[in-house]
Amino acid sequence: MWKYLVGAVAALTLAGCASVDTDYDYDESADFAALKTWAWIESPKAEAGGQYQLDGLNDTRIRNALSSQLASLGMKQVPASEAQVLVNYLTQVEKKIDVDTFYSDFGYYPYSRYRGPAWGVGVHADTRVREYKEGTLIVDIVDAGSKSLVWRGTGTEVLKKNQTPAERTERVQQVVGAIFEGYPPGKVK
Repeated sequence: MWKYLVGAVAALTLAGCASVDTDYDYDESADFAALKTWAWIESPKAEAGGQYQLDGLNDTRIRNALSSQLASLGMKQVPASEAQVLVNYLTQVEKKIDVDTFYSDFGYYPYSRYRGPAWGVGVHADTRVREYKEGTLIVDIVDAGSKSLVWRGTGTEVLKKNQTPAERTERVQQVVGAIFEGYPPGKVK
């Protein structure tokens, strides 16, 4: 019975890890309804010889998902000189360790080493250590004129291993969609 209960709790815990944990913050004085145009924040110029993009595949996935999401909100991508807001994103990957200890084996022991069968409490501890990576995507929307941050959304989840490119693209789109459930602030869900 205990083993089934422990298994059920572990399954629910892992199922909970599959969702995106989101958070939002914003400038209360910003008029989000008036924001209709956007552009990417330009990255610093690469040194002579070019700059190697460490994760160019995910950069493309994230940029495509953000462009699509902003378009679905009625925002148009324009050159930076014409944009009302500038958009940037950051990613962070952290290594995490999860340690769980489960206790079991309570009850009757038919072969006691002393005087035959005995009732008692014997405790067996089973400790499991799980190492995993947790990824965070941070999306910033910056006022193009004042260069001040007006909205930030974050999404954090446990990263899955061995995904196909199509699965990675789909997951990035889901994470970006979850982050933008908080944009614009106060929208009815």
